[in-house]
Amino acid sequence: MKIAISEFVTLDGVSQGPGSPSEDTSDGFTRGGWLVPHMDELFVRRMSEWLNLADGLLLGRRTYEAFARDWPQITDPDDPFTERMNSLPKYVVTSTLSEGTWKPTTVLRGDPVQTVGELKARPGRELQIHGSARLGNALLAAGLVDTLRLAVAPTVIGSGRRLLDHPSRPAGLRLVQHEVTVNGVLLLEYEAVGAAPVAEYEGVTDFL
Repeated sequence: MKIAISEFVTLDGVSQGPGSPSEDTSDGFTRGGWLVPHMDELFVRRMSEWLNLADGLLLGRRTYEAFARDWPQITDPDDPFTERMNSLPKYVVTSTLSEGTWKPTTVLRGDPVQTVGELKARPGRELQIHGSARLGNALLAAGLVDTLRLAVAPTVIGSGRRLLDHPSRPAGLRLVQHEVTVNGVLLLEYEAVGAAPVAEYEGVTDFL
């Protein structure tokens, strides 16, 4: 299977609490709900299409507990995500949980790089990381991530947990899809290409 990160971020890279001021107040965060004013029909349709590619969800413990609390409570039959989020296999990377309450859940203990690497070797489409920025960073640094999808909201909030916060080694990405919604959300899809390339600037004529 491929490992895909799907995340909502601000222009300054914050991924914490996109859906509500009370969604994630850890570390004293008070600026949640920044994505909601920018959502529209195209945004929802693309997010649904991204989720359609998943054969499972790969989550860190904190995101797993928040999702397990919230998603089973959504009863709107017209919600395009609820049935899939609740029914997809969940894999939670944790050293503190022994079992999951949001079925079906498999608890992955031990070294995340090793346990996720074993999952990645199985046949299938995508294991998708939603939220779980620290897990995504660790797997990106380890070279296990194949795809990075970002919905970038046109807002700067100045504080909060950032998605891509200094992986242990540079990671190269190639932009393969891009789109902008009516409300200004950038929808970006990147393919991981290994180590980030570098070069030395020797003049503008090299690019003409």
